Amino acid sequence: MTDFVTCDLCDEHKNDTDGAFRVLPPVFKDFGKKRKFAGPVSTVKCFEDNSFVKAAVDSPGNGRVLVVDGGASLRRALVGGNLGKAAAKNGWAGVVVDGCVRDVAELAECDTGIRALASMPLPTEKRNEGQRDVVVQIQGVWVRPGDWLYADEDGIVLMAEPIPAKA
Repeated sequence: MTDFVTCDLCDEHKNDTDGAFRVLPPVFKDFGKKRKFAGPVSTVKCFEDNSFVKAAVDSPGNGRVLVVDGGASLRRALVGGNLGKAAAKNGWAGVVVDGCVRDVAELAECDTGIRALASMPLPTEKRNEGQRDVVVQIQGVWVRPGDWLYADEDGIVLMAEPIPAKA
């Protein structure tokens, strides 16, 4: 689903005060082939260990967006070329990482949206630690499994419900 503009969504919801509409800070960089993507959210919470990220992208994405709370660590990459390819192959609309990625040239060829704070060539340690489909806080913004995430060239917004389909 790419029939949206985040600026228009912000215009429509700028006076909302119930917390159902949220905007992520402009700290995320584009790394994937798709610049515009949207879908229901699935989450992973982990710190410098991408075991749960790998398990998520190896499973059917069904058009969802994986939001990874990596604690904003800039010391290890949570997603690399192999995981980017797995996300695209398994039908994930996108991956948003509050942390780093690596294999930037490979990620640019992955037919999915990938956003992260930065690139870092150092891989993670595999300790099989983390949590899946829990409420996370990304850059001070609450993200819940089942929220809808919309990302385009202007930014990333979250909504409790999907935008209605245009007739």
